[in-house]
Amino acid sequence: MSIQTDVRAKAQAAKQAAAQMARVATDVKNRALFLMADRLVAETDFLLSENAKDVAAARAEGQSAPLVERLTLNAARVGEMAAGLREVAALPDPVGEILGMTRRPNGMQVGQMRVPIGLIGIVYESRPNVTADVVALCVKSGNGVLLRGGSEAIHSNRAIARLLRESAAASGLPADAITLLDQTDRQAIMEMLDLVGIVDLIIPRGGAGLMRLVDEHARVPVMKHDQGLCHIYVDESADLAMAEAICVNAKVQRPATCNAMETLLVHRAVAPTFLPSLAKRLTDAGCTLRGCPHTLAILPTIAPATEDDWGTEYLALVLVIKIVDDLDHAMAHIATYGSAHSEAILTQNHPRAMRFLHEVDASAVLVNASTRLNDGFQLGLGAEMGISTSRIHARGPMGLTALTCAKFIVLGDGQLRE
Repeated sequence: MSIQTDVRAKAQAAKQAAAQMARVATDVKNRALFLMADRLVAETDFLLSENAKDVAAARAEGQSAPLVERLTLNAARVGEMAAGLREVAALPDPVGEILGMTRRPNGMQVGQMRVPIGLIGIVYESRPNVTADVVALCVKSGNGVLLRGGSEAIHSNRAIARLLRESAAASGLPADAITLLDQTDRQAIMEMLDLVGIVDLIIPRGGAGLMRLVDEHARVPVMKHDQGLCHIYVDESADLAMAEAICVNAKVQRPATCNAMETLLVHRAVAPTFLPSLAKRLTDAGCTLRGCPHTLAILPTIAPATEDDWGTEYLALVLVIKIVDDLDHAMAHIATYGSAHSEAILTQNHPRAMRFLHEVDASAVLVNASTRLNDGFQLGLGAEMGISTSRIHARGPMGLTALTCAKFIVLGDGQLRE
């Protein structure tokens, strides 16, 4: 069977299952999610053995340390996947919610009702935990999901998807509502992007190369989850002890994620006091620092930053530091180099904080908090499909509500068009 034939056949089956999912009761969906969580935990050893095959292959191929880190599962991460499934089960079901019923002059009532989008295709790289996250959200929101993970995680994704699919079927859901395209050839992605009338929405999650591929070839609607060139600006009025803790967390806690800080902007008035202590903590944690000329005057042992550094998402323990004159200088730098993902200001000055909130363009803007908090789980959405940097339909972490759309409903008692 050709890749085109296989992809289309699986997608057609998933489309039919998605239509069934739209009618499934909330308690059935929740029961399935709890069973999926229990199954993942029970099969932890199996999942880790399959994941070890992917990790070994990645290392043998000389893949980067950040990619290997994103690829790796352990018992704690399996537990986190299960916790995400259970948390989504505990969230309110958005399907069927009535929005804004009003009565028109002719007596009819007009409102909107949330309904599933349909069949959602997700193309993602590296992180196998994404498989469980997106299945949880798609099941709870009544959608079908067509998964195409990266070839580097093929064994992990096959194992996770099989367990989730079996759990869904055992709970009374259509098994094809969870469909993995397990061809490792990139042609499978090209076929997904061409499934007009079958796939209702494509969500790509990955690097710049994947985004370009989807941008250039998609014939179905796309919701982008782009790279994270995230900044933190330390204002002259910042609480420096708090700022240091936040900056360390934003860079070190998990550097291979899209919401990790890549560039630190520091007001010139506090840089001489703030940077030496912070630099020690970061370098002790294994972080490589690069800086502008003003930063080098304070931290002479670090490497000079190049123009390319300001626009690079390293996803690693590399931090670029720039000393700025004021808030306007910081916001201008963010506007030039940022990717509209996650931006933070650390300040005790309320007017500056409000200016930053209103004027900085990003899916999430934070005051006195780590960029790592721009995450569906942290923001109370449960697991997330990803962090949308698009401007239409949904922006920021995409939880359950973002996986529904609204249809108008009209309640009448004989009204006619005059």
